[in-house]
Amino acid sequence: MGCQGVWILLLVLLPFTSLAQTSTANTQIAQTPEAGEETEQEVLTVGIGGTPPFLIENGEEYQGIVPDLWAQIALINDFEYEFVFQTQTPEALQAIQSGELDILIGPFSISSERLEEVDFTQPFFVSSVGILLPEHPPTLWSRVRPFFTRTALSSVGALLVCLFLVGNGMWLVERKENPEQFSREYWPGVGNGMWFAVVTLTTVGYGDRAPKTSLGRFIASIWMLISLITVSSLIGGLASAFTLALSKLPTAQITHPRDLRGTRMAVVDGSTGEVWATEYHARLIKRDTLEEAVALVEAGKAEGFIFDRPVLAYHLSRNPDLALRLADFTLSSENLGFVVPYGSPLTKSLDLAIVSLKENGTIQTISDRWLQGIDPVNEPPKESESPEKKL
Repeated sequence: MGCQGVWILLLVLLPFTSLAQTSTANTQIAQTPEAGEETEQEVLTVGIGGTPPFLIENGEEYQGIVPDLWAQIALINDFEYEFVFQTQTPEALQAIQSGELDILIGPFSISSERLEEVDFTQPFFVSSVGILLPEHPPTLWSRVRPFFTRTALSSVGALLVCLFLVGNGMWLVERKENPEQFSREYWPGVGNGMWFAVVTLTTVGYGDRAPKTSLGRFIASIWMLISLITVSSLIGGLASAFTLALSKLPTAQITHPRDLRGTRMAVVDGSTGEVWATEYHARLIKRDTLEEAVALVEAGKAEGFIFDRPVLAYHLSRNPDLALRLADFTLSSENLGFVVPYGSPLTKSLDLAIVSLKENGTIQTISDRWLQGIDPVNEPPKESESPEKKL
């Protein structure tokens, strides 16, 4: 084919080439979003839980350290989200495992036990475990009061009635035949009879008083049998009542973690306070909320309450009328972080945001806003001090 033929072929194909280019351009234009049109973004389901000052419910709004921090993180990552309020820590962690929540925010302690089930972000706060105690040490009356309970007094009363009846019976049948041992006069004679009843009851058997009449020996025999059966049970019940009451006596003032052994400590179910109470061999009294646990200490039904120290300090600052105080020592320091499922695509973004907010001082500013001045023992460490040294 000559040059003339090539030119003729190009002229024939040129219209079709232009048409194809136009069609491709139109397709690209159709696929490009119009100006101002936003692509649809996934809305995160964010569980939120905790107690003041980390989380404060104000009507339908949330305030506190955690909401303020999350607002900054969401702004950095341009997150769209909706909150789902969580009231119980075990159920909230289970919701992360089951996929019901994309992330769980709050003052959740990072522990090896929890890391077996869920993952955590970088810690945003270094907290400590403290103990809430009665403001004043136990009084003398609080120590002897168990001996004056209704159960103890009724048991003692029943025993005295039994001894008085036996004493009267022995006096009635022995006063004429045996006046040397059971006086003819009423009160001395009844006293001798009650002494005989006590000696028989305790199986001491001094022998200084003994019936001589057949009727007297019959009464003594019946009393011996009653002592073995009924009165022994009565004394056993009295001993049990005293033992139980004495076990509830407040101990001496708690000044060291080792003083927790055997004490009755209130804890919030599922919290790390439960772990530390067990670690120090305290007897646990579990409650669902902080308020319920505090009420136990206030009522004297628990000797202390183990929980996050900043939370306890904040609660005391908002309730100055409570006759309670914080112990002068802490049990442990712990890192607080947000909870995510293992393999979550959000983890890296969250970690970067938390570290960035730490570096620029935003987290410190937020914490100071809610915590400064309420608990000098637990104030955040200065830059030159390590958390371990400060705590």
